[in-house]
Amino acid sequence: MILKELYCIGIGGIGMSALAQYFADTGATVSGSDREASPVTELLEKKGIRVVIGQNARNIPADTEMVVYSDAVPEDNPERVRARELGIPEKSYFAMLGEISAAKRTIAVAGTHGKTTTTGMLAKILKDAGASPTAIVGSIVKDFGSNYLHGDSDLFVVEACEYKDHLFELSPRVLVITNLEWDHTDFFPSLEALQATFKKAIERVPADGFIVTDPANTNIKPLLTGAKATIVDYTKEPAYTLRLLGEFNQNNARAAAAAARVVLPEITDTSIYGSVSAFQGTWRRFEYKGKTAKGAEVYDDYAHHPTAVRETLKALRAKVAGKIIAAFHPHLYSRTRDLLAEFATAFSDADRVYIAPIYAAREVDDGSISSEILAEHIRATGVDAIALDFDAIQKALGEAAAGDTIMTMGAGDIYKVADALVKR
Repeated sequence: MILKELYCIGIGGIGMSALAQYFADTGATVSGSDREASPVTELLEKKGIRVVIGQNARNIPADTEMVVYSDAVPEDNPERVRARELGIPEKSYFAMLGEISAAKRTIAVAGTHGKTTTTGMLAKILKDAGASPTAIVGSIVKDFGSNYLHGDSDLFVVEACEYKDHLFELSPRVLVITNLEWDHTDFFPSLEALQATFKKAIERVPADGFIVTDPANTNIKPLLTGAKATIVDYTKEPAYTLRLLGEFNQNNARAAAAAARVVLPEITDTSIYGSVSAFQGTWRRFEYKGKTAKGAEVYDDYAHHPTAVRETLKALRAKVAGKIIAAFHPHLYSRTRDLLAEFATAFSDADRVYIAPIYAAREVDDGSISSEILAEHIRATGVDAIALDFDAIQKALGEAAAGDTIMTMGAGDIYKVADALVKR
């Protein structure tokens, strides 16, 4: 699709911001709005993309040809209402992503955990090998300085999202499924419902395509029976020397390497090893932030599912000898409630846990779950846990001593606490 003037509502979203960069790369004039400034909006403005903070009907340029909106922007948003009044076509972020995918040779990276790191690694492997892929990643990749990578070939590497079946908007020739666990419980009422979406996605990959996954994974194995595409077992890849910690990152590297081999059969082991060993990681994925004024080390991670929390803290425990103090920002009432038992046992490698108020996002509090309830369940496992507001959490973490390690975790704004702790 060739556009001259594009306006993005929710442009600070991690996917939308990458899409904005993609269209700016094609020569379009791109602008947009978001509710607040962030590292992502700052990145866009450095690239010459105008960002308005606050959403107002007057923001939309008169000659806008298309309005693209994020999944979090409702139909009655004032800018969407104004676009309809002006007769400007609207398209959702995922629908627009689908149009790009349909015109390219798409490698979609899906799964419950590790999508972002795997997507970034795969894009780097292909870039380093000279394949010049375009990539849209779910975080800022340090190696690219962006969540978007410009490419000159027809290869399109994209992080896929299963929520609300958005995965079906894409047309992958290669589908990577890192792993599979019950998540997005507000949309998928059960693991079986989530599996049904992935089974359909698997069956949509054409016969000349590839499914890169762990076929022995008990949640994935039964979904592969109807696949027309070739199944590629990424667990057969060797262990790689990585800058990133944890066995989960080894599996991310294996998945990225296996996908690169099917896309570029001529790629060498040396090329793959060089790329993954040099990969620097992404924003908010086991990211080292610095030290507090009292000398405590500070890390930040996007983990918001019990397995991701558990594995991240396990990797941190293997790295450090002192106390681990975790600050967790639960994401969504539904996820916290439905996975409460799993969250309760996920913090076993921490010495102390602070629980921030639950990030509501798109949900309304029905009173069935709270950060206090989660803290109570964590304490029942023998781990010291308390629910506090953000200011109290920041103050408490500021008392951590040299030799202690702080890990802020969650999909919401908890990273701002980490930033404040190391700010001089």
